[in-house]
Amino acid sequence: MRKRVLAHSAGVNTTTAIPDLSLGVLHKPLIPETAFSEPMVCIVLQGVKQVLVGDRMLRYDHSKCFASAVELPATGCVLEADADRPFIAAGLTLDPNTLSDLAQGIPFTPDTSASNGFGVANVSTELLEAFDSLLALLDRPKDICLLAAGRKREVLYELLRGEHGPMLRQSIRSETQPFAIRRVIRIMRERLDEPLSNDRLATYANMSVPTFYRQFKALTGSSPLQYLKLVRLHEARKKLAADASATRAAYAVGYESPSQFSREYLRMFGISPAQDAARMQARFPVLA
Repeated sequence: MRKRVLAHSAGVNTTTAIPDLSLGVLHKPLIPETAFSEPMVCIVLQGVKQVLVGDRMLRYDHSKCFASAVELPATGCVLEADADRPFIAAGLTLDPNTLSDLAQGIPFTPDTSASNGFGVANVSTELLEAFDSLLALLDRPKDICLLAAGRKREVLYELLRGEHGPMLRQSIRSETQPFAIRRVIRIMRERLDEPLSNDRLATYANMSVPTFYRQFKALTGSSPLQYLKLVRLHEARKKLAADASATRAAYAVGYESPSQFSREYLRMFGISPAQDAARMQARFPVLA
């Protein structure tokens, strides 16, 4: 598996011809960086990675795998990597519809207590074999169209059967509180320019405010309003990279005060919006 990833990776985050599959190879430790990650599973094949989600620090190597059932603001860094023994990993974005379909045949008992939406667990031989079968298609690109979907289903099935299974099944059942939180997260992203309070968000989840707050933080590692702020700042950064001014980006994601936006942006990314926009546009110029 390491050889396959090395042969097909172009760096820290390589998209592949297989939809939803990404590869990572690093020859030196990675400086901590905060980003939003999709619901996904990450398998480390060599080296060690550390992820900070809220106040939880998670560390995993080749014997463990990380999985998340929701979009997460996470700070990740690679701890062990050098020229002779690079960090090697593979990640797969999780499709909730496929998970839901596969979970129909797996017994499920709802848990009304707070449930995490992410975690590190032991990686099973069966999961590695399923992942290896998927990676093998990178050497057979003509077969990807016909075989990739089925092999991704095998990976997701082994995830559901393993230690991550209860967390993932909890998130895709419509009667559970984690499912309601996922719906609120979708609403957040659709209504970034609207004023959204804890009371209003709790109403969308059909929960009391204390229950909503507790469940949201357990699932994402962040309070609802802290999560919303992080979403807004990351979406604003995308707009800046696409040539929006700092003021337009601030208003587009719900900030009423451009100065407050600039302060929070600087605190988050360590650089002002205008400076960051100039840097990103110099690296990735917008083509007419």
